Amino acid sequence: MIVGTVKEIKNHEYRVGLTPESVFELTAHGHRVLVESGAGDGIGAHDALYADAGGEIVPTARDVFATAEMIVKVKEPQADERAMLRPGQILYTYLHLAPDPDQTRDLLASGAICIAYETVTDGSGGLPLLKPMSQVAGRMAIQAGATALEKANGGRGVLLGGVPGVLPAKVCVIGGGVVGFNAAQMAAGLGADVTILDRSPEVLERLGIYFEARAKTRFSNRANLAECVADADLVIGAVLIPGAAAPKLVSADMLKTMKKGAVLVDVAIDQGGCFETSHPTTHADPTYVVDGIVHYCVANMPGGVARTSTYALNNVTLPHALRIADLGWKEALRSDPHLMNGLNVWEGQITYRAVAEALGLAYTPAEQSVA
Repeated sequence: MIVGTVKEIKNHEYRVGLTPESVFELTAHGHRVLVESGAGDGIGAHDALYADAGGEIVPTARDVFATAEMIVKVKEPQADERAMLRPGQILYTYLHLAPDPDQTRDLLASGAICIAYETVTDGSGGLPLLKPMSQVAGRMAIQAGATALEKANGGRGVLLGGVPGVLPAKVCVIGGGVVGFNAAQMAAGLGADVTILDRSPEVLERLGIYFEARAKTRFSNRANLAECVADADLVIGAVLIPGAAAPKLVSADMLKTMKKGAVLVDVAIDQGGCFETSHPTTHADPTYVVDGIVHYCVANMPGGVARTSTYALNNVTLPHALRIADLGWKEALRSDPHLMNGLNVWEGQITYRAVAEALGLAYTPAEQSVA
């Protein structure tokens, strides 16, 4: 198969779909790999490294899209990239379609086969291609929140861990999944006063056993959530419904109960955000203020630590890329129901139920694509 990767063009996105090491693996399997010149510059992987790994360096993204049978990316294709997709071409990347009708419409019109990292599953019901970026984002959420809390950045002027004789900041983490767990780990490690909310008794029990006295857990109902948010210096939104739009858990009215200069970090912004007042921001301009509350809603947080993120991502995406290239997409999906769950768009049809429901569009079961 001819596989291609391109330089990401989303604002301040420095990750890349394939590392030189991944290119070496693909070429060792007998595949041809096209790499847009400069695609890996953001992680310090220059063209010579890709060439040494067996990749073919081509001048532009258009050269890659015109020839490659499968495009491997990181972020959802931007409008210019979507215009270069063609019928039958495989797109393997993060998509986050539920809150993005424009992208969905363009992908449907392209006739491409679009496999989304964020909905591929594993035997335990997890999301293995989302997990490493969720780990990164959860940890970064605390770094970003701590910085936003500084007075010069619009925050309350509170040090997350406090100092002897001065209380630490109060951190409310909404959601006890991968993002929430990693955020709580970082916050507790810095000495903050951490509370984690979740609706699953099993998750709460697991978190309680892990953190012991270093973090508190509370069942997430309306009253507990409102109390925790009002009391917090930093709120981390870490909820996820696979493939679907995130629920709006923190309302605009709740901001009026918060301390002025408190910070909201919405890690769910890729799926539309879990705060009513959230809208996507970029690393170039990451925050804005509503009712005195600082909002950090960067839609590609892991892009800020691109080298770490790219290698962590390739560790989990490469095995499926190899499988698709070795077997062809139909046989790869037919033989692996977890990869089948990653199929979101197939030749003009939506094949992931939560996306179809979120956008009010017709749904076609993914299994029909390989029948």
